[in-house]
Amino acid sequence: MSKELIRLSNCLMAFDDEVVLNNINLYINDKEFLTLLGPSGCGKTTTLRIIGGFQKPTSGDVFFDGVRINDVPPHKRMINTVFQKYALFTHLNVFENVAFGLRLQRPDGKRLEKSEINSRVLDILGVVSLKGFEKRAVSTLSGGQQQRVAIARALVNRPKVLLLDEPLGALDMRLRKDMQNELKDIQQVTGITFVYVTHDQEEALAMSDTVVVMEGGVIQQIGTPEDIYNEPKNAFVADFIGESNIVDGIMFSDGLVEIFGRKFKCLDSGFGPREPVDVVIRPEDIDIVDVKSGMLTGTVTNITFRGVLYDIIVDFKGFKWLIQTTDLSPIGSKIGIKIDPDGIHVMKKGPFSGMFGDYSSYSAEYDEISDAGHEYEPEDMEEGYET
Repeated sequence: MSKELIRLSNCLMAFDDEVVLNNINLYINDKEFLTLLGPSGCGKTTTLRIIGGFQKPTSGDVFFDGVRINDVPPHKRMINTVFQKYALFTHLNVFENVAFGLRLQRPDGKRLEKSEINSRVLDILGVVSLKGFEKRAVSTLSGGQQQRVAIARALVNRPKVLLLDEPLGALDMRLRKDMQNELKDIQQVTGITFVYVTHDQEEALAMSDTVVVMEGGVIQQIGTPEDIYNEPKNAFVADFIGESNIVDGIMFSDGLVEIFGRKFKCLDSGFGPREPVDVVIRPEDIDIVDVKSGMLTGTVTNITFRGVLYDIIVDFKGFKWLIQTTDLSPIGSKIGIKIDPDGIHVMKKGPFSGMFGDYSSYSAEYDEISDAGHEYEPEDMEEGYET
């Protein structure tokens, strides 16, 4: 069983009258890669700064290895931080940048021997794939290499926890993907707990053992990447993690949900009879079929080519859904769709219900989203799903 290393207990953070963290409770295990994920202003960086000691919570407690550390300053915590801006010393070479912290006097008044410094710097440069770069000026390095220098400098002091505040934000997409793999490898090799902050869902899903989704200063869901993606707790999580079609439904009975006046088999249970629910259908879980075979039929209104697949917007009598498919259906064509029971996820109604419309997406290119409040007349409905 993993050992708990950090705990935030009922932590509230307020600036004047504005609450940016609302009594959050969170624990982080030793050797875990945990990501705080959410949009700008959700409270993720504030949470990181509280863990690092850069901010003291207005109320609540922070524990490290069972000891309350609210009043312990950052330099006395066994925690280091890597920021988006690398803050490297341009007048020093790679070796001296990494060795800088080791040359400082320790709390016990002693200094490390030169041989110990050399050994530790060379070892950590090997871990971050910079062996042979010791004498290079940091100004001659690429963005990814400079980021690895910053990570090496943070790790060489052998902290128990490394905090990373959107460290890949300044890199291009290809380099970001490469660094995602490297960061995960570094974390596994060193066995150090990583607490990572990002607004990038792909980064969170690719690297993390645990993802903490935040919004409005509140933790919305904690889970593995698979749990967060496949079993979102509310409409915000479903919308923020990947692409989602979120529609109103009625839970007719266990394993049977009503959408658009027709019944679909699902795997969900435990709801009240005819309870109003939110229904999430991921774009990749929708199969395009001919109109006669379709559970629903609609009209293609927009197509975006993504290389491997197409993003297709389909209008179902005023409700627009996103379908991701390798099959091209021309704009204006009528299509049918089929959804297997395991492609339907049912959620209880909550504070975020109805906030994202029928097809919710943060992508600016999908600005033709329909109003989720459209009312259907009985004659609009076709025959339901045969059970």
